[in-house]
Amino acid sequence: MDGKKQRIVVKVGTSTLTHDSGSLNLRSMERLARTLADLHGLGHEIILVSSGAIAVGTESLGLPERPRELRMKQAAAAVGQCRMMHIYDKLFAEYNQSVAQILLTGDDVEDPDRAEHLRGTFSALLSMGVIPVVNENDSVSSAEIETGHHKVLGDNDTLSAIVAGLCRANLLVLLSDIDGLYDADPKAHPEARLLHQVTELTPEILEMAGGAGTWRGTGGMATKLSAARVAMAAGFDMVITNGAKLENLYGIVEGQNIGTRFIAGRMTR
Repeated sequence: MDGKKQRIVVKVGTSTLTHDSGSLNLRSMERLARTLADLHGLGHEIILVSSGAIAVGTESLGLPERPRELRMKQAAAAVGQCRMMHIYDKLFAEYNQSVAQILLTGDDVEDPDRAEHLRGTFSALLSMGVIPVVNENDSVSSAEIETGHHKVLGDNDTLSAIVAGLCRANLLVLLSDIDGLYDADPKAHPEARLLHQVTELTPEILEMAGGAGTWRGTGGMATKLSAARVAMAAGFDMVITNGAKLENLYGIVEGQNIGTRFIAGRMTR
């Protein structure tokens, strides 16, 4: 794929977008906007799936910790999403790049008619050179997610894989707070080895998944492997890489051995 125009979905996690305090990491957001705008300038089509709304809303509202009550989580998400999109719009505009907001629920991707309209919306935006910024509509859909009655999305790793499949993307990149998938927890085992390529989701690979990383995010390696399952089944590669090293996106797009690449092909159920 070197040198070819690609349709790339980039998912950025809360830990990359915010500081430990929960406030937005503006330096990281600026570097993300600059890099994605530059990749777009190289001819690639970019879709950004962005987490962080609840964490940013929590900080914006002056709450001492992430809300536990569902309605307060939804309120924090509504405030946080507004603030994040305002900043994304300003940062991307610095590089003459237009963005659009798309908020999704499980029904939007499950219902065939809605999914087809959604695919058309993405296609139209990309054809006009716009970068869609996608998040789950937490202020509406988290009620279903929290109660477990209708869990289709539930985390943005899975959401990004579903969006990539819906848009027939060539590549999905998950920006995390870790360099990729290790054969053991690198925080507990300094000798842990980074796996650069995975061609099959074996039981041994699945056992390497741990829990969620930080209080600011909800996703851990388990959700990333679930996203890899969706990606590999749909026929496109997925890469896990460190969001603190945004310059690595260039090499990943070129096919370099950075992070952990899950190569589309055979897989186990």
